[in-house]
Order: sequence, then C-alpha cells, then structure tokens
Amino acid sequence: MYFDKIPTVPTADELLDRSFRRASKKMREKTSKRHANEDFVRAITQATHDKLVVIIQSFPEFEELPPFYRDLCDILFGMDALKINLGMVGWAAKNVRDVGNSITKGMRWTDTQVERRRAVARIASIVHRADDSLRYLNDVRNVLRKLPVISTDEFTIVVAGYPNVGKSSFIRLVSSGEPEVASYPFTTKGVIVGHRNAERRRKIQFIDTPGLLDRADEERNVIEKQALNALVYVADLVLFIIDASESCGYSYEAQLKLREEIESIISVPMISVVNKSDVKTVEGFFNMSTVSGEGVDEVLAELLRLREELKVEETVDIRAEIPMPEIRRHGARLDTETDF
Repeated sequence: MYFDKIPTVPTADELLDRSFRRASKKMREKTSKRHANEDFVRAITQATHDKLVVIIQSFPEFEELPPFYRDLCDILFGMDALKINLGMVGWAAKNVRDVGNSITKGMRWTDTQVERRRAVARIASIVHRADDSLRYLNDVRNVLRKLPVISTDEFTIVVAGYPNVGKSSFIRLVSSGEPEVASYPFTTKGVIVGHRNAERRRKIQFIDTPGLLDRADEERNVIEKQALNALVYVADLVLFIIDASESCGYSYEAQLKLREEIESIISVPMISVVNKSDVKTVEGFFNMSTVSGEGVDEVLAELLRLREELKVEETVDIRAEIPMPEIRRHGARLDTETDF
C-alpha cells in the first residue's frame, strides 16, 4: 500500500522537544562550555532539519500514484493544498539548516551561550511557522492510512447505483469470507472491498461505491466523486443495481437516468440488475433479491461469464521480436553480426 508507512507527523512543539533532548545529550558529553554550546547548536540544527526532511519524504510522490489514488487524494484534500503544505515544511527545513549553520560558524568569535539561545529562538520560530502545515499533514496521514487497499492486478467489478439499492448486500453475498470494510474519511459512508477466489489462485475484486445521485458534476459531493473515481479508473466491469420497488427513496426513472449517465462515462461493459425482486420484478433485466437470495447466483454466473469473455491472455515471446544474430566462428572465439 502507498500510505501505510507514513509515520505520525509531530506538531512543532513535539518536533522541537525531541530535537532539544537530542541536542542536550550531545551538550552533556562535552567538558568545554564553548564546545558544548557549539555542539548543541549543531545537534539541534541537524535533528530538526532531518526530521522535517523525513516528514516530506514519507509522503508519496502524488503525481506518480496510480490514477485512482491520485484523483482520490485530489478529491479529498486538493493537490494544490497538499503541495503548499509540503512546500512549507520544505521551506522550514531549508531555513533551519541555513540559520543553524550560519550561527554555528560565527560562534568562535562571540559569546557561545548568547549565540546558543539565539539559535534556539530562531529555529523554534521557523518551525512554529510551519506548525499549521505539520498539523494539516498529520490529518492527511491519518486519512490516507485508512483508505481501502484496491489491487490493480485483480479483475475488478465495481457495483454502482443509488443509495440503499442493495449494493453492499450483494457484495457480502458473493464474496468469499467477510468483505474488507474500510471507511472513507470525511463521510458517513464506507467503501466495501470484497474478494472472491477464482482459478489458479487468482481473485476477483468487488468494489461497492458510495451511492450516486442523478445530478450535475458541480453539485456532487465528496462521496459521489469518490464513486465516479472508482468507476472511471478501477472497473473492468460495472454492475448497476436498480431498485424498481423504489423503496430506496428514489424513482425508477431517476435510476435509469443515472444508469445512462454512468454508461456514457465508462469505457468498460456494464450490466444492469433489478434488486428486491421479492417486491417487484422488471422484464428485460436480471432480477434478484439480496434478502431471499433468489437470482443472486444467476447474476454472479453472468458476471463470471463476462469476465471470461473480457479476459485476454496472450503469451508473447519477446525473443521472437528480436532478430537473431548471425554467428560466425573465428578460431576459438564467437563473433556476432546483427542489424542493430
């Protein structure tokens, strides 16, 4: 996972406290007061600078993330805000190093105790200017670590539809074992990632997206944007679930309109299924009930059949694409000639 190794980001006071403790230990190791003060400034400069750099390096290069995670980060936090706050921490690291090194160089000809206090004050001031960014990045870190682990190597079926149509219930029925449930931050919804064993230790990945509403993009909230993100970047196949009974709270016509919209933005096949068939069925669709289980196996069988159709397994022999060199023997040595 891209985010599980991001450590807790300390506040300015926490970071400075650790640096002071490390520098004080260095100071106690010296018998000369002048040398002790010089080493204290060097130590606090190095410790503070290095910790700020580690914070920056612990975050991934967001532009290099897979599109699903990159756009998800943009939806949740905004890439500009992430860059600004990481940049602020970088600014603090550079200025701590420059100020500390400058003061250390001048300590030979001045009162080292006064210079030590001046270094502490200036370094603390710089780090405190980055405190808001440190707190922001820690909030981001706490969110990123809770994001669901979505494999890009597994065949993925994304389940979409209005809220309360039975998406999660379907995934729980067809996934082997208990689905992994990971809550998206800043929402009351959750995303469910379920897996089903397939042939030769392969797995099929089912993803339940937060409920979508039929409305303009600019009116959609963070929850809905996450759902669209999964549909666009992760899906190999989309299952759209309709509640024809309208007990979900949305009209049948609105659900069909949403289905048309999703079909227009995805580049993978989509099948539509009517759920709650124990209440109402619709001709021309697969009908199922996630309450009684009726029709669920048939829907699953259709999904697996489509998966087989979509699977393209080509064995490419790279050696066949490379021109074989002409081999000529000269004595005990082999010489080769090629056209490249």
